[in-house]
Amino acid sequence: MTTWRMWLGCPPCALRQPSAPCQISQIGSESSGPSSTHSFSHRTWGYTCLFRGDKANLQAWERITTVTSKANLSSNSKFVIPDLKVGTLDALVGLSDELGKLDSFAESIIKKIAQYIGDVMEDSKDKVQENLLASGVDLISYLTRFEWDMAKYPIKQPLKNIAEALTKQITQIETDLKSRAEVYNNIKGNLQNLEKRTVGNLLTRTLADIVHKDDFVLNSEYLITLVVVVPKSNYAQWQKTYESLSDMVVPRSTKLIAEDAEGGLFTVTLFRKVMDDFKANARENRFIVREFYFDERELKCEKEEVMKLASDKKQQYGPLLRWLKVNFSEAFVAWIHIKALRVFVESVLRYGLPVNFQAMLLQPNKKSSKRLRDVLNAVFKHLDEVAAASIMDPGMDIPGLQLSNQEYYPYVYFKIDLGLLEYS
Repeated sequence: MTTWRMWLGCPPCALRQPSAPCQISQIGSESSGPSSTHSFSHRTWGYTCLFRGDKANLQAWERITTVTSKANLSSNSKFVIPDLKVGTLDALVGLSDELGKLDSFAESIIKKIAQYIGDVMEDSKDKVQENLLASGVDLISYLTRFEWDMAKYPIKQPLKNIAEALTKQITQIETDLKSRAEVYNNIKGNLQNLEKRTVGNLLTRTLADIVHKDDFVLNSEYLITLVVVVPKSNYAQWQKTYESLSDMVVPRSTKLIAEDAEGGLFTVTLFRKVMDDFKANARENRFIVREFYFDERELKCEKEEVMKLASDKKQQYGPLLRWLKVNFSEAFVAWIHIKALRVFVESVLRYGLPVNFQAMLLQPNKKSSKRLRDVLNAVFKHLDEVAAASIMDPGMDIPGLQLSNQEYYPYVYFKIDLGLLEYS
């Protein structure tokens, strides 16, 4: 299966002169956008977001497209983020950390839903991928045609409010997923446990679908019918010795009622008071007496329970799968909005105002990820000379920057991993 990754990055106006400082000079006006990129292994895809369409940014877009297309490194597409409210510097710094956590949380929920769809569609896992859609289209189409949902996430409200709405949405999906999965898993688990009892050898499997009422002496105060598992190699010995395993065994009462690859299931009738002696002597001769006593009502209840659980599972399947598909879409759409917010916030923090950033989606061609990264670093190294130097010297520390092992480049960068399923 294809593995997906997305690089999300955003330089400021890509054609800004090296002498122009990239610092936060003002906080309070509106800003937009980052760029994103994603690297994939076999049949790999990557993306980067694009911001505004002014002349400088249009030139930056054309420059990147020219550089990457000449070397056949990637396919690029625009990723439009609207004018969002910037707020204060303190608010942006705090929001940056919160969005990072929310990003990871949302991604984990998306993967859980995708994997659970595979679990639910256990008999048709080859069709799972076609059920992973976002707003009715495949995930790549949604990314490359991304449009901010103005109705669900109004851009006139503060960024923190948008982030809180996204957090509430993802948290609710997680809660509902847990409750719905618990109900379905309980039904499925109970059904599997009962079904497991119908497989295996005669020593362990249920006898409900094997024995019949006519095989037993029932409602007798003195007599009882036992069922005994006898290895195939010991059939002759059983026939010769069963009547002498204890006193008071009914002569010629044994009957073979079932067989498997290892042995046969025999009935034998004897007096109740010698039952313990018979069991002990049978065990010494490698004849195993099953702890089974025919109860018609109990056997009927067991069969009905299997049918009821199978029916309950079937009734739950359709509504659950529909819910999973709808909420996979909802969660994925929310996740991409979170990515857009992260790119926006990090771009403002990194490059300042006024907003003049370029964001784009890059889809790396096969085996071109490293070369593409080198090209991007070369094109944008003037935006952050310290970051560019750290790429050349991975051991270099960037003063004032604690990345917690995050990747850091002259441009804002995030990745989107679309390797949601790993079915062979």
